[in-house]
Amino acid sequence: MSVHDFPWINASLNGVSAALLAIGYLCIRNGRWRAHALFMISALVTSAAFLACYVTYHYIRVRNGIGITRFPESKWKPIYLAILGSHSILAVVILPLVLVTLSRALRRRWSLHRWIARITLPLWFYVSMTGVAVYWMLYQLAPKLH
Repeated sequence: MSVHDFPWINASLNGVSAALLAIGYLCIRNGRWRAHALFMISALVTSAAFLACYVTYHYIRVRNGIGITRFPESKWKPIYLAILGSHSILAVVILPLVLVTLSRALRRRWSLHRWIARITLPLWFYVSMTGVAVYWMLYQLAPKLH
């Protein structure tokens, strides 16, 4: 595995996390709370693996003097930057929300868990899906624009 493998690994982990979140949501809507818990914990583990890979990837790039991968000037750049900006801001916001949501579930504070989960879930899903979109735009679309 090389540093060049990390972007698709990160996008894959984001995509898997989004799928697990969606399935976990469907489980709780159907009263399958044990399955819901399993899928949400799996999404948490997948997101944690993403974060570890993301930090490792950027550490390796900095250590090896590899610069930032930039999106080329095109009609797509403003869309890319809007998605990247919202993704980056919400990625910072989502971590404490996930931890509070998890904490409330572990302490069986169900009304508080449900209340914050209604905020956490759509934001977490958005961050996961836009992570895939950022990868696709930067590593699949952008090279074709040159």
